[in-house]
This record gives sequence, structure tokens and C-alpha cells, in this order.
Amino acid sequence: MYWKNKALEHAKKDAPNESVGLLINHKGKPTYYPCKNQAPNPKQTFVLDPEDYISATRSGDIIAIIHSHPSTDLSFSESDLKSCETTKLPWYIVDPRTEKWIYKEPDGYIPDLLGRRWIWGVTDCWSLVRDYYRKEKGIILKDYDRSMSAEQFLEDPLFESYAWRTGFRELRLGENLQVGDVLLMSILHPTLNHVAIYLGDMVLHHLADRLSCKEPYSLWLLKCTAKRYRYVKNS
Repeated sequence: MYWKNKALEHAKKDAPNESVGLLINHKGKPTYYPCKNQAPNPKQTFVLDPEDYISATRSGDIIAIIHSHPSTDLSFSESDLKSCETTKLPWYIVDPRTEKWIYKEPDGYIPDLLGRRWIWGVTDCWSLVRDYYRKEKGIILKDYDRSMSAEQFLEDPLFESYAWRTGFRELRLGENLQVGDVLLMSILHPTLNHVAIYLGDMVLHHLADRLSCKEPYSLWLLKCTAKRYRYVKNS
């Protein structure tokens, strides 16, 4: 296939960094559209340039995402599996060393809620809330575009605007928490930069640079909590 040859050439050219591109339907013909990788650590992951994405949509319908694994195993990482679900598109991975390919379509994959590795925009605290509601309650919460970095998001977290636009209401003063309520917290920063799920005397959450976990709703976490929300859209 001609588009595979072009994607392989791109992967070899960008190695040892991961290459990324889009497969588009251009006038009825599958065509490879190379994109820039804007990840801070391009040897380990990729962030597709949003301007390239927009430019590609002007040339045709996007039908798949393609990236390379130039230094890791030719297999779908947890980040790849989760991102495939998020994009709702098939994914291809090519190894520029062996010239071999693998392919995957979205299939409803949800990583385990506990013990997941923190990856910005893929498996972070808001992703955990969305996956909890989907897995435990059968509710699909809307996702929102993250800023380019976790540092930028820290200054303007947007969780408050996420909450009401996603079907949550803020609990009134004195209103008791229920299992599944969402807690907005300030963790080592003045902004409301973290969300957790209330589970009675425990919380489920995912702090940066830690694995997702359950832990007691301690006095420290209680003090970090600034706002409390309950999902009511389907009530």
C-alpha cells in the first residue's frame, strides 16, 4: 500500500522520536498525512500538532491515526489503548526497525481504576472520574480538550466549568455527601487543580506522578476540598 510506504518513510526519518500522522480519505483514496510531534518527550510518546490536524481535515476525512514505536516493543501501550478509545478512530503502529505493523479499533477498553499510571490527558484525575462513571454507573461523561501541558492546566484547571457543563450541581452547605460525588481540591497549589470521587470514608483519585488509588478521606484531603458536586443530569 502506497500510504504505508509513506508512513514508514516518515517513521524512519523521525527516529529515534515517535512519528505521528493521519490516514485520510482524499477523493476516495487512502492517503498518509504526516504531522508534527509536539510532545515534550517525543522519544516516548507523541502529541499531534492541532494545526496539522485541522489542515488534514481540509484535505479529506480522517479515517485512522498512525504513529511509530522506534525504540519500544511493537505493542499497544495502556496510553495507546485509552487514546484509541478517546479518538474513536482505528490506530496503526509501525516499527521503523522491523517495518512491521499492528492495528487496533476502538472496542470499549477501560483501564483498571486502581493502579493506573498517570499520563496527562490520557489517564489523569479527570480521566479517572470519567472512567469510574462509565464503569460503575454506565454514564458517559463528556470529555474536554486539555491545554498543551499539565503546567498550563494548573493555572486554569477549568474543573468548575467542566462540572456544570457535564451535568453536575454543586452541593449546598450542610448537604451530606453520597458515594460517587465528585470533590474539587486544591493540591499544593491555590487553584482547584484536582478531582476525586467520594466513596464513603475513602476517596478514589489519581494524583500526578502516582498510581491511581483508594485512600482514606483524611483530614488533609478534607482541608484540600473546596467544592463538592453531584451528578444530576439523568435524575
